[in-house]
Amino acid sequence: MKAQLGVLGIALGIGATAVGMWLLALGLRRKDVALLQSGRRCVYLVSAAAVVAVVAMEWALLSHDFTIRYVAENNARSTPWLFTVTGLWAALEGSILLWALILGGYLAFMAYRYRDRVSDPMVGWALLVALSVALFFFCFMAFAANPFELVNGDTPVDGRGPNPLLQNHPLMALHPPMLYLGYVGMTVPFSFAIAALVTGRFSEGWLADTRRTTLVAWGFLTAGIVLGAWWSYEVLGWGGYWAWDPVENASLLPWLTATAFIHSVMVQERRGMLRVWNLSLVIATFCLTILGTFLTRSGVVNSVHAFTESDIGPWLLGYLALVAAVGLGLIAWRADQLHSSGRIDAVVSGEAAFLANNLLFTGLAFVVLLGTVFPLVAEALSGSRLSVGEPYFDRMTTPLGLALLFLMAVAPALPWQGTTGEVLRRRLLVPAYLGVFAMVATLLLLTRDLVTALAFGLGAFAVAGIVREVGHAVATRRRADAVGRAQALGRTVLGNPRRYGGLVVHVGVVMIALALAAAGSFGTKREVRLRRGESATVGGYTLTFTGTRTSRSAQKTTVAADLAVRRGGRSLGTYAPAVSTFPNSTQGIGTPSVRTGLVEDLYLTLVSSPNARGRVTVNVSVQPMTLWIWLGGSVMALGTLVALTPSVRRRPARVEEEAKALTVDGGRADERRSRSFQEEPA
Repeated sequence: MKAQLGVLGIALGIGATAVGMWLLALGLRRKDVALLQSGRRCVYLVSAAAVVAVVAMEWALLSHDFTIRYVAENNARSTPWLFTVTGLWAALEGSILLWALILGGYLAFMAYRYRDRVSDPMVGWALLVALSVALFFFCFMAFAANPFELVNGDTPVDGRGPNPLLQNHPLMALHPPMLYLGYVGMTVPFSFAIAALVTGRFSEGWLADTRRTTLVAWGFLTAGIVLGAWWSYEVLGWGGYWAWDPVENASLLPWLTATAFIHSVMVQERRGMLRVWNLSLVIATFCLTILGTFLTRSGVVNSVHAFTESDIGPWLLGYLALVAAVGLGLIAWRADQLHSSGRIDAVVSGEAAFLANNLLFTGLAFVVLLGTVFPLVAEALSGSRLSVGEPYFDRMTTPLGLALLFLMAVAPALPWQGTTGEVLRRRLLVPAYLGVFAMVATLLLLTRDLVTALAFGLGAFAVAGIVREVGHAVATRRRADAVGRAQALGRTVLGNPRRYGGLVVHVGVVMIALALAAAGSFGTKREVRLRRGESATVGGYTLTFTGTRTSRSAQKTTVAADLAVRRGGRSLGTYAPAVSTFPNSTQGIGTPSVRTGLVEDLYLTLVSSPNARGRVTVNVSVQPMTLWIWLGGSVMALGTLVALTPSVRRRPARVEEEAKALTVDGGRADERRSRSFQEEPA
C-alpha cells in the first residue's frame, strides 16, 4: 500500500511536469494566456505529487514497513523516533525524494509569487525551465534511484537501521535539510537566467525577480554549511570542523559562486555592468549543485558524508553536461546583445572593488574545484588513486582569504564611480590604524605567525570600518530626524536593509575567519592514558579519571569515561566522552565531551575503553575560539534576515511638520522644499 502510494506520487510528478511543460511551451508559442494559466496550475500538482511520495515514505519508515528495500536498509525497530523520521534523507534514494519535495515547494512559490504575470514570457519560460529540472529528478527516482523498490525474497523481521554516524546527534535533523534548501533554491535564479537569455530580456529585470529568492537560498546554504561543521565537531570526534573533504567542498563551491553573484548583482543594478558575468555565475552555481549531488551520491569519493556506490553517476554527469551546454550555448548565442554600456570609471571605486571581490571568490572556487575534482579525473584516466589534502587547500586559499578580508574592510567605504584621497582618508584612516594596532599586538602578545597576525589585523580593520560606516549613518539620521540613537539605528537599517544586512553578514564572516586563523596557531593536543584516580594536565586543565559507566538500549551500547576537570584549583565539573556500538555495526562511534568557552574549548575524546589494567586512553584537545565559528554563523543568519526585511523609506521629522503645513496653505514653494528633504537611498 505504501509502496504503491509512493510510486503513484512519482508517476504523478512525471505526468504533471510533462503536461505542464507542454502547456507552457504551447502557450508561449501561441501567446495563449489560458494555456499558460493551465501550465502554471500544473506546478501545484507537481508539488502535491512530491508531498504524496514523501508522506508515503515517512509512513513506511514510522510503521517499519520492511517490504520496502529502502526502509529495510535504513530503519530498524530500535531506531529512535527522531532518526526514524530523518531516515528519509539518510541514504541515496530518500535524499533525492527530499530534493523533489523541496523543489516542489520552490516551484509552488514561483507559481504563486508570479501568478499575476502569467502572460509574461519571462515568467512562462522560468516556470518551464524549473519544471524541466523537476522532470529530471522525478525520472531519476523512477528509473535510477527508486525509493519504493520492494525487497527481493522474504521480508526481513527487522531492518539494518541507519548508518550509526547518522543516528548519533540531533543535528542530523537540521544539517541536510538546510543544505538542500540552499542547493535546490538555486533553481529559481537559474530558471530566470535561462528565461532571460531565451527571451532576450537580460538587463536588470530578471535580477529583481530573483533577488530575494537567491538570498534566501544562500542563507539556507550558509546555515547548512555551518551546521555541517558543527555536526562534524560534535559527532566525528577528530577535534575539527572542516577537513576539506570532497563532499564538504561540494557544498562550499556553489556557496562561493552564489556569494560572488550576490555581490556583483549590485554592480549590474546600479551601473548596468557585468551582465555576462552574472548570468555565468548563476548557471555555474546551479551546475555546481548538480556536481555536489554527484559527488555525494554516486559513491565516486570515499567520505564519511558520501553514500555507497551506485550506478547513478552517468545520470547526474549527463544532466550536468546538458545544463552546462545549454547555458553556455545561450550565452554564446546572445553574446552580441549582452554588452553593457556601463564601465569602470576609476580603479578606486565601489564597482572596481566589487569586481575584485568577484575575481577572488571565483579564484577560491577554482582552487577548491581543482583540488576536489583533479584526483577523480586522474584516477579515471590513470587508474591510480591520488589524494589532495589540507596542505594544498590551506596554502592556496589563505592568500585569497586575506585579500577578501581586506576588500571587506575597504569596499563598503568606496563610493560608486570613484572618489578622492581626502574621502578615503576620512573613511579609512582610523579603521586602518586600529587594524595595524591589532596586528602588532597579535605579533607581540600571541604569536609570531605572520598570517595569523594579518588575519587579526585585517579583521579589526574590517569591523572598525563597518562600525564607522554604521555610526556615521546613524549620526546623520539622528541629526535629520531629531531622535535617539536606538530609533535612529532602526530607521537607518530599515531605510536600506540590504546594505546593513550585508554589513552584519560581514561581521559574521570576520568572526569565523579569526576563529580559523586562531585554530592554525594556538591550541594544544595530547593523548593521555589514565588509571582510575590518576590525573594528567594538558593546556592548563587537570583531568582525573574517576571511572566508567555503561548504558544499554535497544539502539546502542555506550561506554563513557568520567573525567573530573579542574583549572587553576577550580573545579569545572565532570565530563564524559563515550564510545557507542550499534547492533548492526562492529565499529565504535565516538561521542566527544566538550566544555565550550568564549576563548577556548576543552575537547575530550575516548580513544579506547578500559583495558585489562583498567587504563583508558583519552585524546585531549584545547581548541581556541571554536565558539566564534558558531556565533559567526548565527550573525551571518541574522544579517541575512535583516537583508530580507522590506525597506522602509522615512522622511525626517521636520518634513512631516512641513507636510502638515502644506495641507493648510498649499504653498508650492513649501512643497518643493519638503520634497528636498526626502531621504535618498543609501
